[in-house]
Amino acid sequence: MIGQDGKQLGIMPIEDALKKAAEYNLDLVAVSINANPPVCRIMDFGKYRFEQSKREKEARKKQKQITIKEVKVRPNIDEHDYQVKLRNARRFLQSGNKVKATVMFRGREITHPQLGHRLLDRIAADVTDLAQVERFPKVEGRNMVMILAPKTN
Repeated sequence: MIGQDGKQLGIMPIEDALKKAAEYNLDLVAVSINANPPVCRIMDFGKYRFEQSKREKEARKKQKQITIKEVKVRPNIDEHDYQVKLRNARRFLQSGNKVKATVMFRGREITHPQLGHRLLDRIAADVTDLAQVERFPKVEGRNMVMILAPKTN
């Protein structure tokens, strides 16, 4: 058992520990249940919970949220339009997001999947300094999808 000031009070029965906690008008909190014998501490449980939630909130703030941004193109895209889409994909990757590059096929264009493969390979080659291919081109319905993940340095 550990007292409210952080000093060890030794091993004692649970009844004695509860009485000691009641003397100080504090709670008896099991800190480590799996230890042998279990470690308990005299403290204000409400304050303990508040500090614990504060620590968790701080840890969540420091985590980087990775989202997937999508760049949609058609198989017969014009050069200028391609450059605009490529610039967007590069911007997304630089900000640490994944990019889902989608080639949308309409009508009979789906009969020429090699055009979609060629276009997605070109995108992957153009962003090779920023990204690596996480999922290679794959046909899903009338679309061909490839996912690019930012390189970790």
